[in-house]
Order: sequence, then C-alpha cells, then structure tokens
Amino acid sequence: MKITDKADEILESLWIATVEEGENAAHFDTLGIGPDDEGLSELSGLAYIEIRGERVLLRKEGREEARMTVRRHRLAERLMMDILDIKDASADARACEFEHLLHHGVDTKICTLLNHPTTCPHGKPIPPGTCCEQARQEGEVGVVALTELKAGEKGEIAYLAASDVSKMHKMMSMGVLPGSNLEVTRTFPSYIFKVGYSEFAVDGELASEIFVRKV
Repeated sequence: MKITDKADEILESLWIATVEEGENAAHFDTLGIGPDDEGLSELSGLAYIEIRGERVLLRKEGREEARMTVRRHRLAERLMMDILDIKDASADARACEFEHLLHHGVDTKICTLLNHPTTCPHGKPIPPGTCCEQARQEGEVGVVALTELKAGEKGEIAYLAASDVSKMHKMMSMGVLPGSNLEVTRTFPSYIFKVGYSEFAVDGELASEIFVRKV
C-alpha cells in the first residue's frame, strides 16, 4: 500500500529517532508536526504508530515501512552525489523529492546500479534490501568502475561519470556509450579496453569514471 509523502517523512524521522538514536518514542517537535497532522492520522489509522500524549511510538507493524522509507531516501542521496554529481545544499532537498519515486522495485534497480552501498554520503547506514543479500550470496558486484576489472574481464558500460565534460563527449564520440560491451585487455601502465572492433587507452583517472556492469 502506497502511503502519502507526508506519512513517509514522519516514518523516516521516527526510524532515525527511535531505531538509530535509541529513543522509545519521538516528540511532535522532533518530527516537525502537530497533533492534527494528516500524515499522523494516516499512520495511526494503519496502526503503524501509537500516539502517547505529545509523543509518537513506532509500532512493529510500521517498522518495515519506516526502514524502507529510510532506505529509499539514502539511496536517493547516493544517486544525487555519485551519479548526478549534485553535492551542493540542494542535494538533500532533491533527494527528499526523488525518494518518493523509488517504489515498486525502482529502489532495487538504483541499489544495484550503485553497487549496493552500505552508507549514505553522511556516513549513516542504508538499510539493506533483498537485492543486497542476493548479490552477496551470488557474488555479484553490481556496477563498478572500470578500474575494478582485470585484464580479460568483460562488462557492459552502465554510465559515464566524467567530471570533465569534454572528455565525456570525446569518449562518446568514439563509441564508448552506455549499453556497449567492453573487454579489458590491459590495466598497466594504462587501461586498455575494446568496444566492438575499436581499442581505447585511458589513464587511471578516466578509467575510474567509466562504470560498468560486470558480465
């Protein structure tokens, strides 16, 4: 069941205050809400929370939804920083907006794309999903930088994260595009890889900005 964005935000704050910071319940002020907040009424109706005076208790029925809300937000933060290179003061606000879209398996795809990160950019833990455990069991490493591949290994280019736009355009013009298959032939003194019938040589810095999904 999809809950409203406001209810999502309350659950996220409750998880942080109670599960991560060890409080038994969170005060209205901590959650930034009043007693008549619609999100509060929604969560109470679902039996996800219990209201005791001016404090709110996260019930066991609401813990999984709260955990997933925190997971989505922190994955969104990693996406903003690691892929979209948004690191200014607006990053958190944008992550808040984006997290509400990460439902119905989208969070799993983002998590895999980011190589199943364990912490957000602020060092706080990202609650693991089933995809994280499955990846560990199957030895899948998700998406990694080209520098993580050894000579002879193959992969599919997932995305380019070159900080220098001119370098990115140059690579794309040469056929180094997301979705292309590549094979690493050498890793020293430079990284040499093949895409189709073409061979490319890049330094370590540029190689670290080409992200591939290992095959």
